[in-house]
Amino acid sequence: MAIEFDIDRDVSDIARRTADFVRDTVLPAEEDCHGDVHAGPEPLRRGLQKAARAAGVFAPHVPQRWGGLGLDLRGQAVVFEAAGYSLLGPLALNCAAPDEGNMHLLEAVATEEQKAHFLAPLAAGETRSCFAMTEPSPGAGSDPRALATTAVRIPGGWRINGRKWFISGADGAAFAICMARTSGEPGDPGGATMFLVGADNPGMKMVRNIGTLDRGLFAGHSELAFDDCEVTDDAVLGEADKGFEYAQVRLGPARLTHCMRWLGVARRAQDIALDRAATRTAFGGPLAELGMVQQQLADSEIDIETSRAVLWRACWELDQGRPGAQHTSIAKTFVSEAVGRVVDRAVQVCGALGISEDTPLAALYREVRPFRVYDGPSETHRWAIAKRAVRAARERGGVR
Repeated sequence: MAIEFDIDRDVSDIARRTADFVRDTVLPAEEDCHGDVHAGPEPLRRGLQKAARAAGVFAPHVPQRWGGLGLDLRGQAVVFEAAGYSLLGPLALNCAAPDEGNMHLLEAVATEEQKAHFLAPLAAGETRSCFAMTEPSPGAGSDPRALATTAVRIPGGWRINGRKWFISGADGAAFAICMARTSGEPGDPGGATMFLVGADNPGMKMVRNIGTLDRGLFAGHSELAFDDCEVTDDAVLGEADKGFEYAQVRLGPARLTHCMRWLGVARRAQDIALDRAATRTAFGGPLAELGMVQQQLADSEIDIETSRAVLWRACWELDQGRPGAQHTSIAKTFVSEAVGRVVDRAVQVCGALGISEDTPLAALYREVRPFRVYDGPSETHRWAIAKRAVRAARERGGVR
C-alpha cells in the first residue's frame, strides 16, 4: 500500500504565504490582545479575515464553490499547521473550531437550501456558528449515547428541550447545530437528530459564559438552554435519528484539524526554546551545549516529526475514502499529548522567562492543556483504539 506524502506545489505556496501572513499580520495582533479572544472582539476577527483574503489564504478548507481554496485533508494539514503558529492564525483564515468542522458537516449533509442559508455566509466569514452536543452530567460528554436533550414532534416541526454546556463559540453565533434525542433513551446507541437553530429563536437562550483555562478560542465556551425551542421540519440537518452517524462525518476530520492547528503551536514553542538555548549562557557556555537541554530539544523534535507523520497518515486514509476511526483516534491521542510535552519542555528550557508574559509560552501552555480533553479525552480514545485492535485480531483469527 503506497502512501503519498508529497506536498503539491500549489499547497506549498499557500503554506508559505500563510506563514508570511501569520508572521507579518497575525502575530502582532496576537501580541496586542495577549492571545485572549474569549470576549470575542468582532472587529479583530473581521479585520484579520479581510487581511487573509487579501493575502490569498482565506478558507483553505472550503470548496471553491463556496469561495475557498478547496484543499484536501493532506493539503489542510500543511496549511493549518502554518496558520496554527499563532493562536489567532486559524481565526484569521476562517479555519478555526467550531466553524471549520461545521462547514465540513454542512457541505456533506445539508440540503441545497440549508447550504445557501447557513454554509454560504459561514464560509465567507459573515457569520459564526456553534455545535451544541455536550451536556451537564448525566448528559452527553465523553459518552455521546448519554444524550439527554429531547426533541418531540409537533405539527410542522419539533420542540427541543435540554441544557448544553461548554459550547464553543456560542456567544454571538448566528446559529447552532443542536444534537437532540428523537427516539430511545439516554444510553441507547442511536436516536439522535441534528437541528439547525437560529440565534433569533426565543427558545434557545444563553445561560452564561463559562470561565476556562484556555483563552484563545474566539467567544469562549458557553452554557445554553433549550426551553420549548420550536423549529420547523426544514431545520432537521440530514435525516431524523441519524445524528450520531452524521457526528462521525464531522468529528473524524475535526479531530485531525485540531491536531494540525496545535502542531503549529508546538512548532512555535520549540522555536522559542531553540532560540533561548542557543543564546542563553550558563555554566560556562550556551544552554544548547548542556546534555539535559539537548535531550529536551531532541525529544521535542521527535514529538513534532512523529505527530506530523501520524497526522498525515490519518489524513491520507480519509482522503482515500477509507474508514478512518482508528487512525484519527491514534492521531488525536498522540498529537494532543505530544504537543503538551513540547510546550512543557519549552517552558522548562526557558526557565523563569518561560512562565513570564515576556514570551508567549505561558499563554501557549494554558491553551494546549485542554486539547487532551477536547474531541474526546485520551482515555476514551485509548479505550476505543484497544477495542478496535482486539476486534481486528479476532477477525484475523489471532485472538481466541
